[in-house]
Amino acid sequence: MATVSDMMRKPVVRAVVTWCAARYIRLVWRTGRWSVENTAAVEDFVRARKPFIACFWHGRLLMIPQAWPYDAPMSILISRHRDGRLIAETIARLGIGTITGSSSKGGRAALRGMLRALEAGEYIGITPDGPRGPRMRVGAGVIRAASLARVPIVPVTYSASRRRVFRSWDRFILALPFSRGIIRVGDMIEPPDDNDEIAVERARHKLETSLNEMTRELDVGFGLPPIEAAPVAGDSPNDKTRDTSGMRPLEDRS
Repeated sequence: MATVSDMMRKPVVRAVVTWCAARYIRLVWRTGRWSVENTAAVEDFVRARKPFIACFWHGRLLMIPQAWPYDAPMSILISRHRDGRLIAETIARLGIGTITGSSSKGGRAALRGMLRALEAGEYIGITPDGPRGPRMRVGAGVIRAASLARVPIVPVTYSASRRRVFRSWDRFILALPFSRGIIRVGDMIEPPDDNDEIAVERARHKLETSLNEMTRELDVGFGLPPIEAAPVAGDSPNDKTRDTSGMRPLEDRS
């Protein structure tokens, strides 16, 4: 008997799944009351055709493509894993491009692709905790990429009043139709000197803190329990945010 993995290797099956996923994202957007906050700085950069790197948590990827209404090209860094292929084909149906690679596989090729795209005046989206986590923790790779390209980083996140939270490593948020939703754009973070380790760490911490604070504020504003970042060294071993496997719903706010 064919497994789900076997089925997903078939182009026809992937086409159906990604078509449905893209239609679902549009359905959530069109049936809900969505707003995008603090877009002024981004719009100024787009008008001037100045590139930047947008960063958002892996678990908050679903609705982010809807926050890009501009005609300027945007590509999101996607892993080579099967799930990455599904995401890439889904967002392509929403008019968003992809660059393939990750910190674990194809990292150098991905970096070269990002630098070429940024040099050409394109815009890049990255999940700085993907593709494997730890959840809601920023790696230094995105900071170094911004430093090499000499472009700023823009933190972006969202929350929705009606949602399901899955028990995946990233606590993936599935926004539901007829939601109130907010996509929030944070303040730009200037790229540090790549040779200054203290400056790189300062920028990394600033991005992580900005994303987590914005995400928490939006969740709490909708009366929802905030999703916590994965514990790091020094955290309590009894921390309730520790990851568990599977895609079972953890929370259903419908």
